[in-house]
Amino acid sequence: MRGLEGKTVIVTGGGSGIGRAVCQRFADEGAHVAIFDINGDGAAETVRLITDASGRARTYVTDISDYDAVEAAVAAAEKDLGPVDILVNNAGWDEAKPFLATDTALWRKIIDINLYGPLNLHHTVVSRMAQREAGKVINVASDAGRVGSSGEAVYSACKGGIIAFSKTLARELARKNIQINTVCPGPTDTPLFASFAGDAEQGRKLIDGLTRAIPMRRLGQPADYPGIIAFLASDDADYITGQTISVSGGLTMHG
Repeated sequence: MRGLEGKTVIVTGGGSGIGRAVCQRFADEGAHVAIFDINGDGAAETVRLITDASGRARTYVTDISDYDAVEAAVAAAEKDLGPVDILVNNAGWDEAKPFLATDTALWRKIIDINLYGPLNLHHTVVSRMAQREAGKVINVASDAGRVGSSGEAVYSACKGGIIAFSKTLARELARKNIQINTVCPGPTDTPLFASFAGDAEQGRKLIDGLTRAIPMRRLGQPADYPGIIAFLASDDADYITGQTISVSGGLTMHG
């Protein structure tokens, strides 16, 4: 991809799954990667994988739902790696339950991580980008935010909110030369999906049913997403902003 060499990128949730694959791709492209994750061990393993491949990455153990913690981590990353050119809001969490079986404590946790977390990152990082009049943001939402997902009502609401927020901010900041786009994964074989599906018979039935429903006849893999994310962060995507792109093996199609 053009224009990624030497850039500084923050990736939230880079300690596993899609986030780890995205971190590795940016490092392969020559970017300097700041990994924000509350899972310090997972983030450290991602750094090890990158540095073993001669890439550059650092870990910042961060609770993205805490604004002050985010602000401190961003300041540290910019001191270590330079001004942030690219932000990838990837971190997410959910617990599968029918909405009427949930309570307000669960709602708050889901909203804090999936909605307030990205808001905190935008407010902290994008304000710096606006001063420099340059930057790229890729928000990893979910097709649950476009079409809904049984057992994920509050999560779906958060992801739908991120889609709408991204479009609004893209409009507000277009003249500041900041491009903001959203990638929506479909069902993907990650630790989050494993916790959602479980390992009982019901979980296996869910996986089999989704596999049959997906035209490409498989769940997504973490490696299916770094390409589109790196593209949207590159110079090749300078005229693309406010877009929502599903990567779902054909499960959801919009036109």
